[in-house]
Amino acid sequence: MADTVTVREVRTHLADVIDRAEAGQTTVVTRNGKRVAALVPIEVLDALDAAADEMAAREAEAHRHDPTVGMAELLADLFEGGDPAA
Repeated sequence: MADTVTVREVRTHLADVIDRAEAGQTTVVTRNGKRVAALVPIEVLDALDAAADEMAAREAEAHRHDPTVGMAELLADLFEGGDPAA
């Protein structure tokens, strides 16, 4: 479970919050009672980045064989409403 601290507490005890993140703990920061940020261990951020990269790669692979449109055809459709080869 994550610790919760206010922005004011983070300002006062930033080194402690960073030490907790380094030790593997997540700290949620609140402003006016609303959750606005989280300080997480760097391993968590690295894992999120890797997961996002993997999802993007899977999405790209899923659409690899989708039909494509050349730039000339796209521009012709946008500006002339016709086929550039015609």
